[in-house]
Amino acid sequence: MPSRRLLVDTTPLRASPQFRRLWGGYVVSVLGSQLTVVAIPYQVFRLTHSSLDVGLIGLAQIAPVLGGSLAGGSFADAVDRRRLLLITQSLLACCSLGLLWNTANGHPHLWPLYVLAAASAGFGATDASTRAAVVANLVERSQLAAANALWQLLFQIGQVVGPALAGLLVGQVGIGSAYAIDAGTFLVSLAAVATLKPLPPHGGGRRFGWQSIKEGLSFLKTRQVLQATFVIDLDAMILGMPRALFPAFGLVRFRGGAQTVGLLYAAPGAGALIGAGLTGWVATVRKQGRAVLVAVSVWGLAIATFGVVPWLAAALMLLAVAGAADVFSAVFRSTILQTEAPDALRGRVSSIHTAVVTGGPRLGDVEAGGVAALAGPQTSVISGGLGCLVGVALVWRFVPKLAAYLAPEPKDFERGSAP
Repeated sequence: MPSRRLLVDTTPLRASPQFRRLWGGYVVSVLGSQLTVVAIPYQVFRLTHSSLDVGLIGLAQIAPVLGGSLAGGSFADAVDRRRLLLITQSLLACCSLGLLWNTANGHPHLWPLYVLAAASAGFGATDASTRAAVVANLVERSQLAAANALWQLLFQIGQVVGPALAGLLVGQVGIGSAYAIDAGTFLVSLAAVATLKPLPPHGGGRRFGWQSIKEGLSFLKTRQVLQATFVIDLDAMILGMPRALFPAFGLVRFRGGAQTVGLLYAAPGAGALIGAGLTGWVATVRKQGRAVLVAVSVWGLAIATFGVVPWLAAALMLLAVAGAADVFSAVFRSTILQTEAPDALRGRVSSIHTAVVTGGPRLGDVEAGGVAALAGPQTSVISGGLGCLVGVALVWRFVPKLAAYLAPEPKDFERGSAP
C-alpha cells in the first residue's frame, strides 16, 4: 500500500488554519489532562489500597458526564461555540488547581478527589460535545475522516506521553506536580481557542432547554446506525475497560511501582498513537460500520488475553494492540456521526456521543472494580474482554444495518463551511 494511503492524512491541518490552531492548542491541554488521569486513581489507591475505591471514581463521574454532555450539546446548538469552549477550558483549569490545593496541604482528603474528578468530567463532557460540533465546520466534508483521525492522533499523543510522564513526576517529584502542570497547560488551549472566529450554530441556533435536548434524542430515534455505534462502544468500554485495575496490576501482579502503573496507563495510548499515525487509508473505507465491528472485536480479544499473560512486556504489547483497535473504531464512529447529523443538530447529537464515550469508561471502572472485589483483578479483566466479544456478536446479529453501512462516495459530499 502506498505510504500516502498508510500514514495519517495531514490535509486538514494544511488546508484550514483554524483547525490547525485548535488542534495545536488541544495537543498541549490533553497532555496535561492525562497527567491528572493517572494521578487521581494512583492517589486514591495509595490512600485506600482498594481497586473498588479507584473504580468508584468512575461512578462519581457518571452523572456529571451525562448532565454535562446533554446540557453542553444544547448549549453548543444555542450559543457561539467558540465562547463556550473558552468557558469550559477555564473551568477545567480551576478543577486542576483544586486538586493541587488538596494535595499541597500535606494531608490530602479523599472526598475532594471524587468531587473534583466529577466536576472535571462534567465540564470536559460539555467541552467535548462543543468541540465535536466545531470540527465539522472547520474542514471540508470530504476531509472529515482525515480530521477525525488527526483528532485521535492528538489524544493518543497525550495518552502516551501523559501517563508515562505522570509516572515519573509522581514517583520522583510528587503527585502535586502532575496537577500543577495540568492547570498550566490549559492556558495554551485557551489562547488557541481565542484566535478562532465566532462559531455560531447554523441558522442562528436553537434556544437552550429541555425541548432542545428532546429534539436531539428524537433525531437519534430515527437513526439505527448511530444508535448501534453508541451501543457497540458501550459494550467495549463497560465490559472491556480495565484501567481501574492498572494500579493493582502494576503494584501487585507485576510487582512494580508508580512507573509501572504509568506504563500500563500509557500502553493503550502508545498503540493508539501508532494506529492514529497509520490512518491514511481510512478515507478509502466505505464499509465503515463493519470496520467498527471488527475493531471492537480486536479490542475485546486483546483485553481478554492481557488478563492471562504473566509478563509485563507482553501485557503492554496487548494493551497497545487494544489501543490501536480502539482508535480505528473511534475514527469511523465519529465520521459516521458527523456525516449523518446536520449542523443545526450536531451539538446535541454529539453530546449523546460524548455521554457514551466518556460515560462508558466510567461505568467500566465501576464494573471492573466491582468484579475485582468479588473475584480478583485477573478474573475481572478476562471476563470483561470475553463479554465484549459476545456483545459484538449480538450487535452484528441483531443490528445488521451497522455492518451494512456504507460511507457516501466523495462526489456525494456537500462542501462544508469554509475555514
